[in-house]
Amino acid sequence: MSNFHPFRDMKESAKAQHQVDKANFEAARAEAKASWAEARLKPKEQQALIQKKREEQIQNANARKEAAEARIAKAKATK
Repeated sequence: MSNFHPFRDMKESAKAQHQVDKANFEAARAEAKASWAEARLKPKEQQALIQKKREEQIQNANARKEAAEARIAKAKATK
């Protein structure tokens, strides 16, 4: 006989999904608290925080660009 146990599989799947949902809820909760804390900053602190986020976005974009250029070079080299 096979090891087919649909109810056990459903139970395990539901437990795993519950863990995912719980983690997502906690992340959203922490993000909301962070947003609230950021909103209560002084204007100069808010500007500094925004500038820091912009710099991080620029660094991420540059890293993605370099990775894409490397992929292009690799694709051209394999032809």
